[in-house]
Amino acid sequence: MQSNDLPDGWALQQNELYRKIVFSSFAQAFQFITKMAALAEAMNHHPRWAQNYTQVEVWLTTHDAANTVTEKDIELATSINLLPL
Repeated sequence: MQSNDLPDGWALQQNELYRKIVFSSFAQAFQFITKMAALAEAMNHHPRWAQNYTQVEVWLTTHDAANTVTEKDIELATSINLLPL
């Protein structure tokens, strides 16, 4: 997979899609995670994420495909990009 094949803002790192998003407040970052959780549950594809105050980091990989990036990851990353920031 080439970097130009990735959704905007995402990078390929160690066989995972990765994105870091910085918000203006802790509450805004937490609200984003809540929206992302509902989206992931609806798509039945669950990311790994971390929140550190105003920063949210997201990693996507498909466990059923030997922890590689698949179309499911691309679809979820694209959908995450559509969430309001």
